[in-house]
Amino acid sequence: MLGHEDGKLINLKDETMKMRENRRLWAFLLAISFFLLPSFAGNVRLSVDYGRGKSGVEKGEIFYINIDVTNIESAPATPDKVPGAKVLYFERMSHSSSFSNINGQITQSTSSKYVVTLRALDEGKFSFGPVTVDGVKSNTVSYSIGKASAQHGPAASQQAQDTDNSSSQTADSDKPKFIGKGDSNLFLRATVSQGDVYEQQALVYTVKLYTTYDAIKFIGATAAPKFDGFVVEESNDISRSLTMETYNGKSYATAVIARYVIFPQMSGQLKVTGNTYTVSVDQREYYHDPFWGSMSYSTPLQLNVTPNDLVVNVKSLPLPKPADFSGGVGSFKIDSELKGTTFKSNTAASIVYTVSGTGNLKYIQLPDLQALYPSELEVYTPTTDVKAEVGSSNVSGSVRFDYTFMPLEEGNFKIPPVKLVYFNPATGKYETATARGYDINVGKGEASAKSQVNRPRHFFSDLKSVKVNDLRKERVPMVRTFAYWLFYILPVGLFLIAFFSYRGYIRSRADMAVFNMKRADKLARKRLRKANHCMKKGNVQGFYDELLIALWGYMSDKLKMPTSELMRDNIRTVLEEKGVEESVIEGFISLLDKCEFAKYSPEGGKEGMESTYRQAIEEINQVENSFKKGGK
Repeated sequence: MLGHEDGKLINLKDETMKMRENRRLWAFLLAISFFLLPSFAGNVRLSVDYGRGKSGVEKGEIFYINIDVTNIESAPATPDKVPGAKVLYFERMSHSSSFSNINGQITQSTSSKYVVTLRALDEGKFSFGPVTVDGVKSNTVSYSIGKASAQHGPAASQQAQDTDNSSSQTADSDKPKFIGKGDSNLFLRATVSQGDVYEQQALVYTVKLYTTYDAIKFIGATAAPKFDGFVVEESNDISRSLTMETYNGKSYATAVIARYVIFPQMSGQLKVTGNTYTVSVDQREYYHDPFWGSMSYSTPLQLNVTPNDLVVNVKSLPLPKPADFSGGVGSFKIDSELKGTTFKSNTAASIVYTVSGTGNLKYIQLPDLQALYPSELEVYTPTTDVKAEVGSSNVSGSVRFDYTFMPLEEGNFKIPPVKLVYFNPATGKYETATARGYDINVGKGEASAKSQVNRPRHFFSDLKSVKVNDLRKERVPMVRTFAYWLFYILPVGLFLIAFFSYRGYIRSRADMAVFNMKRADKLARKRLRKANHCMKKGNVQGFYDELLIALWGYMSDKLKMPTSELMRDNIRTVLEEKGVEESVIEGFISLLDKCEFAKYSPEGGKEGMESTYRQAIEEINQVENSFKKGGK
């Protein structure tokens, strides 16, 4: 048995071993706690967010201040006051933590994001901060609140005064909002190809749309631009889709919505006044929901936008003008065409001169050919045929002058070259183009109408012999027979029918506006067949293009209204004057808006093509019936 001293010795050893084990345990726990301590210091950072796609804030708009807290478990206090703004929400939007083990080194990091939602109340420059979280101070952020634009002014001021934010968001949601010349989110820019030109020189006037909105639903002109002192040719070279472009350092979706080729008719400072367009867009608003987090919604906006006005400096053509100046301004050439070189006297012949190039083709005049041609050739007034196409930068094409001439005498004659004198703006000089001349031979032809003498002929003058028995026979004279008179009456009757029919044909086409008015319904249905063809093929863009051409063309023909005056207000005024019912007018104009809306909608209006097509036929029938009832 162990003694008392031995027992004490054993107990001392046990206590010593326990102390060593406790030291090792504390050392291990200390090492674990050292490795698990976060390796990053706490940090608080402030930043300003103006919303998606925005680089600033205007009075009445919503903006945000983000508070990013790193490696701190405590939360920042709700701001009581933010200079120049009203606090709407304060919520923690996200929280995350991370662990990493690199070569035995364990690190931990936490991050939380808090967002202060604000509404701008006052204009000026302001700063906010610092914010202190668990003894750690943040930075200070600065922001500027600008003047409210026309788009946000009245609505935003009202919203800023409302206490209930939800009611302020929906107070004006069902009302269209309007802007004038545009703002930084949507505007129109008008340009001309040159600002310093000559009289009659072709200029290109372009209206371009710039926008940052999510969707463009409708674009329509409510008035026509005013071109004081210009002749106007409308071009179809416009944009069919939006393209991206950087303007003044900001990215916009752009489209050319109108293009005209204009010709100044006088010298001096001529003004072009921009017209008004109605544009329907979707404006996206962003906000923070306490439950769902960051949310957004679309607000429909109807904007009335006007492009900038322009002034063009027009110079007079250089003096002195050549005596045989044709009036052409541009770049041209002239060709001549004569079929054959042998002719007969008193027999009509034809010579054709064709002027081609770019410029004011419709206003070119050739020299007086009667003064240039030999006196033995009689020249008549020509018929002209203009084939001009309005492009993106000029009007190009040709004008055909078809002259009829008649040689009065026999002999050899020379048709001289014909000169076309025009002014070339590119060189600043008068230039001459020449059509070739011809040497012709005129042989003997029929006697002229002046030399012909009508000599009466006896019925028996050509008979050389007559049998006596035949003379004695009793016969009914041929002049008393029906066949004899029918031989004369029938050609005369046919001639009179043809003559009066032709006169009626010429009279009906003397005024093409009246002629088109009478057949407006027929022309519209012909155009509608093209739209029906596109509908069957599933060509949505082509369908609405052809449908709009049919509807606008019908009104242009029916009301004898030129394209430059073809606007909704003018159509409404003229139809009311002609006694068309108000419901019919509203139905037709609503159909125009519906077609243009479907044309520019994202889905392209594919689902409603058939119903829209039937409605177009019905509206045209309604207008036709109203005209028949009113007798106008």
